[in-house]
Amino acid sequence: MSKAKVATIWLDGCSGCHMSFLDMDERLLELAEVMDLVYSPLVDFKDFPEAVDVTLVEGAVSSEEDREKIIKVRARTRLLVALGDCAVAGNVPAMRNAFKVKEVIGRAYLEDDLTHPQAPHIHVPPLLVKVKPVHQVVKVDLVIPGCPPSANIIHYAVTELLAGRTPDLSNLTRFGA
Repeated sequence: MSKAKVATIWLDGCSGCHMSFLDMDERLLELAEVMDLVYSPLVDFKDFPEAVDVTLVEGAVSSEEDREKIIKVRARTRLLVALGDCAVAGNVPAMRNAFKVKEVIGRAYLEDDLTHPQAPHIHVPPLLVKVKPVHQVVKVDLVIPGCPPSANIIHYAVTELLAGRTPDLSNLTRFGA
C-alpha cells in the first residue's frame, strides 16, 4: 500500500499553525507510517509536486506570490485544508485591509524616523490591494479554525482525511480548544 502524499504551505502568517503541527510530537511518527510529507517549509523541497493528496495551508493570501502559489497548489492537490484563522478568515494579515498598499509600504519602509528609508524592490513580491482568506482565491475542502489550531485538532483532522473520512469539527472544545 502506498503512502498518502501530504504537504504544508505557509502564506502570510506567523508560522504558529506549523508549530502546532510539530506539537503533534510522537504522533508525527505514527502519521509517517501512512503518509509522506512531500512539501513543507519544514523540509527543503523547492517545487510543489504533482498529485498531492492533502495540503494544509497556513496564512492568508496577501501578495502576488501568495496568489500564484495557492493557485498552483490547488491545481496539484486533491484535498485543500485552510489551517488556522489567517487561512480561514484573513485574521491578522487582513488588518492592513483598512489601508492602501502605498500607505502600508510608506509606514513600514519610508517614514522619517527610519535610519535608511527606502522601499524594497528586490525579492519582495507586490502586495495585493486586499488580503484574502484562501477560500476567496481557490476552492477549499476543509477549514480548521484556531489561532493556532491545537495539535490535537490537526492530528484528528489529518488522521480522518487520510482514512478517507470527513472530520467532524463541529465541537472543537472536545480537543481542548
